[in-house]
Amino acid sequence: MIPIRPATAADIPALARLWHAGWHEAHAAYTPPALTALRTEADFTRRLDHLLADTRMAGDDPALGFCTIRDDELYQLFVSPAARASGLAARLLADGEARLAARGVGMARLDVGLENHRAAKFYTRQGWQETGTGEAMVDSARGPFHLRLRFFVKQVVPQD
Repeated sequence: MIPIRPATAADIPALARLWHAGWHEAHAAYTPPALTALRTEADFTRRLDHLLADTRMAGDDPALGFCTIRDDELYQLFVSPAARASGLAARLLADGEARLAARGVGMARLDVGLENHRAAKFYTRQGWQETGTGEAMVDSARGPFHLRLRFFVKQVVPQD
């Protein structure tokens, strides 16, 4: 079983490559072109630098998957095609949920792209409940970008 571990600064290039490829695979087809153009590998590198303390991962180079939490949110979860159907995504998700619960978060949240049906099905299978859609602000190199997303919540409890 591939261990899940804290990400380090040395992991940022591998994580940025994974995030860039995964984001474009999952989102580029239905995301406004102006935002897609901003989603470069350098942009993901910039964002990871700020998220590193709350990022855990599996694999080295190549990175096989990662999960980042932020405030009360499961913020990012990506798994490489090579690791899909291996259970890694569920393990990374459970790790993220446990970290949120350890912070004292009761009701965790996450956002999914409107057309990202594969992710929505995955989160639903893992006990997350869809609460609707709405506009949210997402980070970009040019500042906040308005995007319509699907919202999910789940009660998380501390692990013994």
